[in-house]
Amino acid sequence: MYQEERMQHILEYLNRNKRISVEEICNLFNVSRDTARRDLVNLEKQGSILRTHGGAILPPEHEKVKPYTERLLSDIEEKHKIAKLASTLIKEGDTVILDTSTTVQACAEFMNNIDCNVITNSINVADVLSRKNKIKTILLGGKLNPEHRFLFGHNTINMLSNYFADKAFLGALSITKNGIFVADDEDAAVMQKVIEQSKESIVLADHKKFNNTAAFKVCDLSKIDIIVTDENPSDEMIEVLEKNNVNLIVVE
Repeated sequence: MYQEERMQHILEYLNRNKRISVEEICNLFNVSRDTARRDLVNLEKQGSILRTHGGAILPPEHEKVKPYTERLLSDIEEKHKIAKLASTLIKEGDTVILDTSTTVQACAEFMNNIDCNVITNSINVADVLSRKNKIKTILLGGKLNPEHRFLFGHNTINMLSNYFADKAFLGALSITKNGIFVADDEDAAVMQKVIEQSKESIVLADHKKFNNTAAFKVCDLSKIDIIVTDENPSDEMIEVLEKNNVNLIVVE
């Protein structure tokens, strides 16, 4: 098992059991104590855990991610500014993947009715695009998350293997020097496949997402090509983005 996979499983264990010991990691994954400690050090660097004597616990709980319908109504001005600009990046003839974030849904709403292909696992995005007759929309199958309005699981990921996109538009709950993070492990798994199947990966996120915290890592910053946001992040963060060749677009 690769380290990233093992770290993901450690987080899943912590979400169920609230704490884990180095000994438990050794037994669960058949690794040495040094390997177990390295995994915990890396998870702590990501902000996903707090290390304790002999193991780790989850950080204090943050505000629960609101249901999709509530999130649609929050930060509307910032969301629409980002989404409107992002929609101009979609050109006639493009094949694009739109993920499940509310900002990406706003991007779909601002899209011109042009001849292009859109692949999505978002029920809401598919509904928005159904009213634009020139856009060919492909809704991926899978298990339904009714609260957050997306489809996920092995079937979703397997279907994505059949497509290759010019651009992928993704949301994020957290952007840090360690990468892009979201609140849901199933969402993260689909997003990882989306990035793999796309030439260019574009994250749409307002300024509050920078150095926020979320449990599940999607990817390193080096996997992202563009971030569209509404305010400049810190100078330190800008430097990290530049080192990872991420193009930062700040909406005026």
